Amino acid sequence: MESLRADYTEVWVPSIVRPLIRFADRVERIPAGFDLLGLPETEPDPVLLDRLRSFDSISCWLGPSREEFREQISRLQLPVCFYPALPPADNTLHVVDFFLKQAGAPLGQFAHIPVEPRHHDSIVIHPFSGSVKKNLPLATFRAVAAQLPEPVEWCAGPEEPLAGAVRIPDLYDLACWLAGARLYIGNDAGITHLAAAVGVPVVAVFGPTDPAIWAPRGENVRIIAGNEAGNLETISAEEIVEAALALLTRRENR
Repeated sequence: MESLRADYTEVWVPSIVRPLIRFADRVERIPAGFDLLGLPETEPDPVLLDRLRSFDSISCWLGPSREEFREQISRLQLPVCFYPALPPADNTLHVVDFFLKQAGAPLGQFAHIPVEPRHHDSIVIHPFSGSVKKNLPLATFRAVAAQLPEPVEWCAGPEEPLAGAVRIPDLYDLACWLAGARLYIGNDAGITHLAAAVGVPVVAVFGPTDPAIWAPRGENVRIIAGNEAGNLETISAEEIVEAALALLTRRENR
């Protein structure tokens, strides 16, 4: 999105993501009526329609697989360019390069989100993800925590069951807290990408998904992957601890 920035740029995203967008001139949540533009039997909101027509171009990752939505947008003569929201099954590009290519930007860049770090110098562990198939057993994470220098803090989302975990619903506040850590350890999850994007050293654990495509990028990112079958049970606590201590040593020697 930042690579598509113009003289004036608005970004419309789900409410939860709004705090992370810092480069745009204006950031709005996606209006509730926007999706109704794709329904031919529904009369579009004239205020929304006029506003959309005021833009020179609109890059859209909403609804590209829904033909009725695209046809309605075309009929309304809106300056929309649709992009796929996810790479196709035969994609071989890293996901960051996949999106950079859509924007016509140079490939190989790292995601970066500027924040004000809240320094606490803990090692943060987030043992969850959007799918249980991508979660290293909690017992393995606990074994990792037992071998790391204190303090170690656990992080969890609002609905993730983990007693005593730090829970920060606002993603920008969470990013600031992560940026103040000494190290982050987590599964293939959005928060792991967020930690890498704010520059904290990251150990990312990968199982069924391909880290060559989906791993966070960064000079201070280390990937621990399961065997070729993506079996997380093959990953030992010792592997993770070794990678974590190496990153801590590198950080301290800077």
